[in-house]
Amino acid sequence: MPTLFLIPTPLGDADTPWLPEAERARVAHLSHFVVEAEKTARRHLKALGVTTPIRELSLAVLNEHTPAAEVAALLAPLAEGHDVGLVSEAGCPAVADPGAQLVALAHEKGYPVMPLIGPSSILLALMASGANGQRFAFHGYLPVDAAERDKAIRALEKESRERDVSQVFIETPYRNNALLSCLIETLSPATRLAVACDLTLPTQTIVSRRVGDWPRSRPDLHKRPAIFVIHAAR
Repeated sequence: MPTLFLIPTPLGDADTPWLPEAERARVAHLSHFVVEAEKTARRHLKALGVTTPIRELSLAVLNEHTPAAEVAALLAPLAEGHDVGLVSEAGCPAVADPGAQLVALAHEKGYPVMPLIGPSSILLALMASGANGQRFAFHGYLPVDAAERDKAIRALEKESRERDVSQVFIETPYRNNALLSCLIETLSPATRLAVACDLTLPTQTIVSRRVGDWPRSRPDLHKRPAIFVIHAAR
């Protein structure tokens, strides 16, 4: 039966393969894809060894600007008997990325959904943080307004302390340094703060300390993809 394959992509312009060989072989035959950005997707699919000539691939775009009413039409190739690959801009499709609605529709219509093994910045950051990996929550972006952001940070820390839950979130890369400063100034000295930046890349930087132990010389996170994790000590 036609299947929707969820194809992870590298977290940066990695030169080395990011999918196991067995996973690559499962999608080499695909010629129909739903992608977040065509230019990036073509580069990734070429590196994956997709056998269909790159210029002959059928690429439909699904991103944050796609109207909800147009998502169902993206499954048309499945109805015609073709397997389809869902490709995100970076990392795992439908996780902090467009695509969840497409996956839900595929399930509703009875099509198999096949997630493939690949890099997830959220899980990699949590793995490397030393925070609680048994109970955690991903919150996406915190509020931009300074007062609302501070309020959100305090609320997340309070919940972490009360429920022993690790709180994971991200920021627009050009505001990373400001968020890091705010976290260090706002959180309790006993709360663990981890930052994982440029994961899987040669410039990868991971720092995890109690806030009171964070070094004064902080990593420069400006315009670098980063994941933030806080875990309040009991």
